[in-house]
Amino acid sequence: MARLAGVDTLRSVALFVAAAIAEIGGAWLIWQGVREHRGWIWIGAGVIALGLYGFVATLQPDANFGRILAAYGGVFVAGSLVWGMVLDGFRPDRYDVTGALICLVGVAVIMYSPRPA
Repeated sequence: MARLAGVDTLRSVALFVAAAIAEIGGAWLIWQGVREHRGWIWIGAGVIALGLYGFVATLQPDANFGRILAAYGGVFVAGSLVWGMVLDGFRPDRYDVTGALICLVGVAVIMYSPRPA
């Protein structure tokens, strides 16, 4: 049973990463299409990626919509900073990093705290 919980946790983390790539990537593509005038193809690709994000979220092992989306919010915060660093040259300051770490602790508490069966 403990091994199953570990596998579920790894699956959950992988799905959060996939969801972050889809959502943040989709938003970034739309940003590029509109703000950087790259056009409708970029915007359309962003819309598709955002739809994919919605689908990936449904694959989480936990069946509670509110819990999944609340926890994902913390992943989104940290992932957005990483995305900005990698693709836009953004340099987070110590407050950005501290805030992101606090959000990830929140994710861990919401998703992976022991609960009665």
